[in-house]
Amino acid sequence: MQPLFRTLALGAVLTLGFQAMSLSAQGTDPANGTWELNLAKSTFSPGPPPKSQTRTYEVSGGDVKCTLKGIDAEGKPMLVQYNARYDGKDYPVTDSQDFDAMSLTRVDAVTARATLKKGGEVVQTATRVVSNEGKTLTLTTIGKDAKGQAVNDVLVFDKR
Repeated sequence: MQPLFRTLALGAVLTLGFQAMSLSAQGTDPANGTWELNLAKSTFSPGPPPKSQTRTYEVSGGDVKCTLKGIDAEGKPMLVQYNARYDGKDYPVTDSQDFDAMSLTRVDAVTARATLKKGGEVVQTATRVVSNEGKTLTLTTIGKDAKGQAVNDVLVFDKR
């Protein structure tokens, strides 16, 4: 009976260990998940702000898939998507008026930086920081929009 108990115990430990490893691998990027724009805490220059915005980050291994959905300031639906890696290489972005490509780099465990490009030229940089408790994501963007206007936005998102 004792060898059987040790075998079962070892199996349970290994199973729990693999589950913990799987969860920690999935949870390594604190941006992973769905985030809702908090308009009251955000600032937009120039305005006007969108009526709503939700960002979903799906992080698997080194791959980052981002889907941005919402309603713009004029009441039109918006959908912007990209798939990238934290490797500094350019990746295409769909349906954005301001940029058509981006590169991502990891600054530290809670911070990432994106370089946003239009026609190969850098037009904006965005820094994304997730709070230590993991409940707030702040995205600071500076540069120029599609109209050539200076952009200096601070978007604050709450974890859903």
